Amino acid sequence: MSGAPPKRQDTRKFFENLSGAGKCIAVLTSGGDAQGMNAAVRAVVRMGIYVGAKVYFIHEGYQGMVDGGENIKEATWESVSSMLQVGGTVIGSARCKDFRTHEGRLKAAQNLVQRGITNLCVIGGDGSLTGANLFREEWSGLLEELQTQGLIDNEAVLANSVLHIVGMVGSIDNDFCGTDMTIGTDSALHRIIEVIDAIMTTAQSHQRTFVLEVMGRHCGYLALVSALACGADWVFIPEMPPEDDWEDNMCQKLSENRADKKRLNIIIVAEGAIDSRNKAITPDYIKDLVVRCLGFDTRVTILGHVQRGGTPSAFDRILASRMGVEAVLALLEASATTPACVVSLVGNQAVRLPLMECVLMTQEVQKAMDEKKFEEAVRLRGRSFENNLSTYRLLSYRTPDSELPISSFNVAVLNVGAPAAGMNAAVRAAVRVGITEGHKMFAINDGFEGFYKGQIKEIKWGDVGGWTGQGGSLLGTKRTLPGKYMDKIAEQIKIHNINALLVIGGFEAFESLLKLFEARLHHEEFCIPMCMLPATISNNVPGTDLTIGADTALNAIVETCDRIKQSASGTKRRVFIIETMGGYCGYLATVGGLASGADTVYIYEEPFDIRDLQANVEHLTQKMKTTIQRGLVLRNENSNENYTTDFIYQLYTEEGKGVFDCRKNILGHMQQGGAPSPFDRNFGTKVAAKAVQWISRTLKDSYKGGRVFTNSEDTACLLGMRRRAMVFQPVSQLKDETDFVHRIPKEQWWLKLRPLMKILAKYKTSYDVSDSGQLEHVTRVRPKESKPSENI
Repeated sequence: MSGAPPKRQDTRKFFENLSGAGKCIAVLTSGGDAQGMNAAVRAVVRMGIYVGAKVYFIHEGYQGMVDGGENIKEATWESVSSMLQVGGTVIGSARCKDFRTHEGRLKAAQNLVQRGITNLCVIGGDGSLTGANLFREEWSGLLEELQTQGLIDNEAVLANSVLHIVGMVGSIDNDFCGTDMTIGTDSALHRIIEVIDAIMTTAQSHQRTFVLEVMGRHCGYLALVSALACGADWVFIPEMPPEDDWEDNMCQKLSENRADKKRLNIIIVAEGAIDSRNKAITPDYIKDLVVRCLGFDTRVTILGHVQRGGTPSAFDRILASRMGVEAVLALLEASATTPACVVSLVGNQAVRLPLMECVLMTQEVQKAMDEKKFEEAVRLRGRSFENNLSTYRLLSYRTPDSELPISSFNVAVLNVGAPAAGMNAAVRAAVRVGITEGHKMFAINDGFEGFYKGQIKEIKWGDVGGWTGQGGSLLGTKRTLPGKYMDKIAEQIKIHNINALLVIGGFEAFESLLKLFEARLHHEEFCIPMCMLPATISNNVPGTDLTIGADTALNAIVETCDRIKQSASGTKRRVFIIETMGGYCGYLATVGGLASGADTVYIYEEPFDIRDLQANVEHLTQKMKTTIQRGLVLRNENSNENYTTDFIYQLYTEEGKGVFDCRKNILGHMQQGGAPSPFDRNFGTKVAAKAVQWISRTLKDSYKGGRVFTNSEDTACLLGMRRRAMVFQPVSQLKDETDFVHRIPKEQWWLKLRPLMKILAKYKTSYDVSDSGQLEHVTRVRPKESKPSENI
């Protein structure tokens, strides 16, 4: 891992000028626990120490702050070692009645002032954050009171006059407005989907109906997204009570599905689900209803606290690490007039939002639900929730053929390149949304190879049932590019009268679409709307921050790194050298390294030489002489043709003699396999639905004189996630952003995470904070809009 990045025109702002010297930061976790809280605690502690501040743990949440004593301890670098992969919160959390009283807050203030703590980082839900804000508002009054009682002197009052507060939302329910994802939500979805996948195999064997209750007393996010991710038959959430005659509608749908040869039914219920009269809908009521009306063998499973447990997912570790570092920066930049803020994620962008604006918005959702203004409640939840709901509605309710619009358009779908988890979810969504829009959908097997050979057949609604949870590519995929076969492909388009094309795949898919676009000059057949969805584990496609499949691969890497590190517990000090996939793109290695707590990560995008290798070995040797027992070094497969994984392994083995021994692992194709993660299922489903809607609009616009014809560049697009929004970008415009030799984009957002990873591994480095969150405001309820760049 080499030192400074290459020089460029410097408009950046670095955090070296933000010193924490003389400041004290305390971190606590409060309320219900959530996986990923430990990653946030670790990031706050290490970033705090890095900038020269003193950092304290407050054990047992607010209770520990009130009780003081041993509950408030100074943290060291080593004290947060090996906690990244642990679920729950290792510093403890408790519901605290004392802090709700004035006397309790007075005691808490005294305990903080004694240690000079004036910066507080609170990780918890809206209740915990509201409590922190009240504490901040009362702070000067509490200090006066303590001085009057003779418990602190005037010097202490002046030295601790302002309390700065930054919040991070840790809640598996994802019920906090202003952020797309809260810490713990993705991990809870992993637990739910693991259970549903397991239940589906037994349900299929016995032709059973399963009713599953998931957490979410006031928020249906977990139920909604898990229903999307497993293709559930029906979902009940507090924000969308069913119509009055829902019992008949649901039973009719279940029996239709059985008639379609579907062997199982899955119904998901949020624990706070209600009907339109505010009466609770319970799993047992649904079970009795199904048994009474349909006679189906029906079982109930209540997931309960399983959803809170287990190790945090890769997404939660990265989210929490990014938020933890951002929280320390927010505290360093805070002035006496800065309001208490929440660090949060919108799209792929870290933002800071005023804490009380978010809390008030969250309370407004509940108020809207109490007043039965459910449409408004859904809007207040935010765009991410809204889009999940509209996608679910699109995919779950099959419109009878007689009621479908008749479009007379034929739309073909194919997979190109290496398989990626989530491709099947995208195909399923594309087929079903296409049918709902009135199109005839065609599936092309084996990519462009199958295309020119004519392996094309119509695909119906029922053909894609149960596809969401399947890994790999059920359509079949090949790396073959269309170049040599343009004439034959054009002929097949003509034979099957294909009016639009949806290509789902990686870098090969991008190159292919570019070739098809350029071939419009010679082949009129390619003058049709064409859209590409980026799907590859390598995340190396231009025009998008994330690709379908990368999250699943990251989880596979992180899970394996956890196991590999654990294999050395109880042995002497050991360093693991691990090789990841990704071609020339270092995304998997870098983000996998951040999520698994790697000491060093070698990638192609950041050149390194023998001096860097030597410095890394020495750095690790010094670390291993402390209480740290295990080291982790990740190397991207193409990071350097001479410094191979073997070379690095032998170098570390030789140089570490007497301090640590080495082992190496090449992860290989396990990174490409497995069931897709909830994120990839959901991401694939939503982008495919959006792409087909774009295809429908573009088909209407380009239908003239009885045929579809378009040769403008904005009708051959890639749909990608750019920072906060989903954007359709002409592939011809992305050409200049691409390094075709190494098959990577010229600019990659995740390179900004590398300094963060180095800081958390105790390296001195430059960290560009010009892109860090500035204080923004929560967007109020807006009228519905249908821009092409809506948030996902």
